[in-house]
Formats: sequence, structure tokens, C-alpha cells
Amino acid sequence: MSAKPYSFPIKILPTDIDFMGHVNNARYLGWVQDAVLSHWRSIAPADAVASRAWVALKHEITYRKPAFLDDDVIARTVLESTKGARAFYSTVIQRGEEVLAEIQSSWCCIDAETLRPARIGEEIARFFFPKGD
Repeated sequence: MSAKPYSFPIKILPTDIDFMGHVNNARYLGWVQDAVLSHWRSIAPADAVASRAWVALKHEITYRKPAFLDDDVIARTVLESTKGARAFYSTVIQRGEEVLAEIQSSWCCIDAETLRPARIGEEIARFFFPKGD
């Protein structure tokens, strides 16, 4: 049960470029985090966005091709599923039709005040997995 894909445009900055002339591999983690958090903020209800935060639990990245300063790059992320306080995302970073990287990541939803794990209940999940879609 996957949610609808979410597209997040990426702006490559000169500081993203490493000594080899392409985007440093570590920068992809930032892009995934930016895409996942943007997805959350764009779909979750305002009270959930205000009261919850996210921490990364795991990232598995497969690098396919390098990205360069002037590339037009987009992250396409999909919330694959949720379980308890965890969310599982699949993200593909692309330049046009070319796949630059594929990332599987898991995240923990936390209460913004207590910083303790917070379940992703049906009242929130339904915004991401609407019935009938």
C-alpha cells in the first residue's frame, strides 16, 4: 500500500560539489531528508505538522550516476508504509529519465515536545493513504 509519489525539485549549490567535480555523495542524504519532510508538511494536517517531528532511522543508498552543478534534478519520494511510529520511504533521485540514486529509508515519528516516539495513527495515515485511490 504505497501513497502517491511526491516530487521535490533539487537545487544543486556550488557547495554541493566535491573535489571530483560532482555532487558529494553525502549531499544525497540531505536531499532525501528535504524531500521526505516536504512531503510530510504538504500532506499532513497542520496540527500534526506542529506537534510531530521526524528522525531518520536508516538510509540505504544505491548510487547510479553522478550529478553536476548545472543539472536539473528531482527527488521522487513515495511513502511505502507506516507501522507504529515508523514510516518507510522509497526515493529516486533523477536527472530527466536518468536515475542518479535510489534510496530506501525508514523514519521515526516523534512528539515535538517530549521527543518520544509517536504512533502514526489512522487519523494521520488516511491523509497519505486515502481510501479509494
